[in-house]
Amino acid sequence: MNEQTNQCEDAKAAGRYRPSLAFYHPNAKGTGCALKLSLHPAHDDRDGCIMMTLANQLTLGDRRAANPVFPTFDWEGRLTVKLDFSDLTQIVQVFRGERESLADGKGLYHTTSKFSTRIALRHVVEPTPCYPFEVYRSARSGSAAGDAGVADTSARIVLSESEALGLCLAIENSFGVVCFGIPMLVEHDTSAYRREQREFRRAPAA
Repeated sequence: MNEQTNQCEDAKAAGRYRPSLAFYHPNAKGTGCALKLSLHPAHDDRDGCIMMTLANQLTLGDRRAANPVFPTFDWEGRLTVKLDFSDLTQIVQVFRGERESLADGKGLYHTTSKFSTRIALRHVVEPTPCYPFEVYRSARSGSAAGDAGVADTSARIVLSESEALGLCLAIENSFGVVCFGIPMLVEHDTSAYRREQREFRRAPAA
């Protein structure tokens, strides 16, 4: 009985967990970055999206020690942006090679009452083919954040060609969920239609 109860609880906990795709790129200089993406399906009257979070490297770590210490990342100071349908389509175009960069190098802009955020992605060929992915956030002048003297922040991760391909495929396969949510069986009632048809057949000819 207890085992069955535990299995049910584990299933419920799994249902509440939102999986994410993550890339961790620490380096010996401490200037690395981590990237996480989580899928949020469309629901009711809400559009779906992918939430993208970047966190700069915080500590170097030492994986050669007897007790390895792994690098850590500044998740408390993370940068999170919401990528909607339009953002995702333009990102896929860069990964596919249809464009060299987002908005011809200008990047995508997200603006709120407090902050202005720029998302940049481009394809670099030399000296090593890669895809730098960057997010810049600055407080808007005159906002409460700007008045408080909040410093501008940025994060940058460089994806290899194989990582970019995998991420591109993941985004492409998520579009159905982003646009239409998770399919489910919805019961439909055709009794009114059938009643109208019966009445139509019984009606006397004109």
